Amino acid sequence: MNEVLLSMGVGALVGVLFAALKLPIPAPPVLSGVMGIVGVYLGAQAWSYVARLF
Repeated sequence: MNEVLLSMGVGALVGVLFAALKLPIPAPPVLSGVMGIVGVYLGAQAWSYVARLF
């Protein structure tokens, strides 16, 4: 859980820094892009689970 909170904090800090420097954010700017990243992660986790079954 600490990793998740640390990642959120660092991500927020990077977001503030990029906004202050008027740079484009280094992440998808829409929810569908973020959900795509989540889908890739969940797919990789699902494959690990399925591979262990066989």
